[in-house]
Amino acid sequence: MFLLKIRVSMLVLMRFMETVPMLNITSEVIMLNMDVDSNSNGDDIDANGDDTDVVPEESSSHDNAIDANAYLQPDIFDARNWGALDPKAIDVLVEKGPKRDLSIQKGPKDKLGRRFSAKLYTRNLPNGEECDRDWLVYSKELDRIFCFCCKIFGKGRGKGQLANEGFSDWIHLTIRLKEHEIGAEHVRNMATWYDLRLRLQKNETIDNVARQQLEKEKDHWRKVLLRILLIVKFLAKHNLAFRGTNSKLYEDSNGNFLGLVEMLAEFDPVIQEHVRRITNDETHTHYLGHGIQNELIQLLAAAIKTEIIKKIKEAKYFSVILDCTPDASHQEQMSLIIRYVDVSSSSVCIVESFLGFLNVNDTTGKGLFDVLENELKQLDLDIDNVRGQSYNNGSNMKGKNQGVQKRLLDINPRAFYTACGSHSLNLTLCDMVKSCGKAKDFFGIIQRIYTIFAKSTKRWQILKDNIEGLTPKSVSSTRWESRIDSVKAIRFQISDILIQMI
Repeated sequence: MFLLKIRVSMLVLMRFMETVPMLNITSEVIMLNMDVDSNSNGDDIDANGDDTDVVPEESSSHDNAIDANAYLQPDIFDARNWGALDPKAIDVLVEKGPKRDLSIQKGPKDKLGRRFSAKLYTRNLPNGEECDRDWLVYSKELDRIFCFCCKIFGKGRGKGQLANEGFSDWIHLTIRLKEHEIGAEHVRNMATWYDLRLRLQKNETIDNVARQQLEKEKDHWRKVLLRILLIVKFLAKHNLAFRGTNSKLYEDSNGNFLGLVEMLAEFDPVIQEHVRRITNDETHTHYLGHGIQNELIQLLAAAIKTEIIKKIKEAKYFSVILDCTPDASHQEQMSLIIRYVDVSSSSVCIVESFLGFLNVNDTTGKGLFDVLENELKQLDLDIDNVRGQSYNNGSNMKGKNQGVQKRLLDINPRAFYTACGSHSLNLTLCDMVKSCGKAKDFFGIIQRIYTIFAKSTKRWQILKDNIEGLTPKSVSSTRWESRIDSVKAIRFQISDILIQMI
């Protein structure tokens, strides 16, 4: 039993040393049919041997089912490979037991005319009973016999040739077998074999307990990562900030991400256990830092972009929409939108998908076109499949000589250019209003009415107390269509507003 504990402990340590549990283990090898006929007579073996030749039958071992990958794996039932088996292969071999080729009744003769006989598999007891030496195995390739349990469970180099390179001294074999099977080392190895085989059959090994614990831990981390991923997805979907000025749990200003983790820990047992480990310093791997947040955002973005590209390729033809604007850091950014027909579902529809912001250093027509061309190549979209292009009215975009639309038409004449209708309409209306004095005065009065109430909190409160509908809005200086909200408040409530102004 002591040797068994040592053996099983070694197996457990080797399991935990595996860095990737999901790899295919080379020890899961050929599963052969282990049904063995125990048809052997109980006659004692004559020391001088019987020279009568017996014609051996054709081996039946080739009829066993062989795994498709067997040529890549060692034969665990071959005694020549027992010294190089990994722990998993040993478990399989111990549970199945050694394999005998019963078609071999006698082996080849040596120089003294002696040879192996299948009668050696049976032991005659003093009381006349017979028992099978299930530990004895004959290797026809080596023409030697081995002790299975001593070869597998022997500590270091075992005593005698049966536990090492094999025994082939046929003239002294009978005496050697009797000495070996009553030896203390052989008895211990037999007990280790039987005990481990019983545990494997009942699935009660220490290794199995460790494997169950490892699977439980893996399942815990999968659930933790799933919840973290859903938090990232929620914040990104609603365009909410992730981090605050603090990056520790249960401290002020730690941001929306850690705040949601704290909220889930109130009722979710998985996050509750995860937070407990972190607060008790039981783990230093928590997946709550800004690095994993950014990585998950990028993975989600890549997955979404891959799905969009897949739909665009199914539609084949598409149009590009570009617009440039500087960000808060004064870096010029160009937004890329692809317009295509979505045929992936039963309801075919036209879709415009945003694919990201592209950093631009050269805002000339050539610089913007080069950025567009490179991005389409990176997205694996063929520029020859572009059937439309739409930009604002900037000369670098719509220019008929050096603009982006002209450079794209030079490569693909089928990429029909259309100016942005909303932008053109907004510019037209703005120019019309600027050329009309009455219109300028009208919107100026609306802006001054808003300013009268907005500049004083007291006047704004009086306005709110007496007007139940729309409140005045400031006139937008950039978007014409947004001015309608300013006009509505005055149009439908002009009498009430005049009363409050008096």
